[in-house]
Amino acid sequence: MSLTRRSLLAAGLAVPVAVTAGGGVPVTAAAARLTLPAPTGPHPVGTVSLHLAGRDTMATLWYPAAPGAGCYPRAPWLPAAPLRALLTDNGFDPGAAAGPLTASREGAPARPGRYPVILFSHGTGGHRSETAVVAQELVSHGYVVAAIDHPHDCYVEFPDGRVAVPDDEPTTPWTHAEDILFLLGRLEKIRAGSLPAGLAAALDLRNLGVYGFSKGATAAALVMNADSRVRAGLSFDGQMESGPRPEALDRPFMLMSADFTRAAAPPVEEFWQLLRGWRLNVHAKGSRHVAYCDYETVIPQLLTRMGADEKEAEGWIGTLDPDRAMRIQQAYPLAFFDRHLRGARSRLLDGPSRAFREVRFIP
Repeated sequence: MSLTRRSLLAAGLAVPVAVTAGGGVPVTAAAARLTLPAPTGPHPVGTVSLHLAGRDTMATLWYPAAPGAGCYPRAPWLPAAPLRALLTDNGFDPGAAAGPLTASREGAPARPGRYPVILFSHGTGGHRSETAVVAQELVSHGYVVAAIDHPHDCYVEFPDGRVAVPDDEPTTPWTHAEDILFLLGRLEKIRAGSLPAGLAAALDLRNLGVYGFSKGATAAALVMNADSRVRAGLSFDGQMESGPRPEALDRPFMLMSADFTRAAAPPVEEFWQLLRGWRLNVHAKGSRHVAYCDYETVIPQLLTRMGADEKEAEGWIGTLDPDRAMRIQQAYPLAFFDRHLRGARSRLLDGPSRAFREVRFIP
């Protein structure tokens, strides 16, 4: 699903590269930098960007970092040139604010240990860091998250300075799924590349999960159909429309819905009926499609800098308070993957919670 309001309504080697925030978007001295919520877990977060030559695209790994990671530079949410393109294409002033810096430290050594690996697929016209808040939250609690930019359907900058933007012809969820499966194959051979110290040994590829936003959520289901090693999947407001459609799953799957509810979108209800294992559907009251990605906090900050009123923001993000939406993003995916990749039972998934009164359980 692209960021535009109209749509809201409706085998190469992995080469590590540095991603810088410099250049690109001109910002006045008075313009504040956009911010993202910090992760809540005990581990600092490291990150590395990889150029996947066999598919000519980029990927990012986020991982638990060793103590002392704070001396490494913070990674940008999106490099300046593709950020400018994304904002301009969606009607925002690219000079209104500086892009966010994440909590992730580029190239920091990995914390010793082995960690479950969770794969992420972005939505139409998105980018691999559009759920950085979720990724960093998971990593801060002891996971590795791996995401790929889907070629021809993303905003991305390459190591040689090339910038790619989405094509007019959209890709399919199955194309996204193939990209994720390609990334998984690269992770299995990642020792061939030069990575931050300890990272290759930290990947527990026998303990896999997947999640996706919008079209990427449909791709997450297709990845589980294609590879039985992926033990659990999570949809952030996926439409579950594809050719071929997702098939029956006997492994845990969770739907976090906003615009594309089972009542409003028949393919979502059809997919729900195909879930033979553990399943859960939650809905955040007042949410819109972007409530489950970083745009939920980035867009209202941008609109404030641009002098827009509250109603304009509601047209994008709904009436759910952005701070509450981001906490929901952090809490529920963590509880889901803790339960199904680690066997750690969380009462948060057992029923309505006083801590999250906005979240409704859909039977």
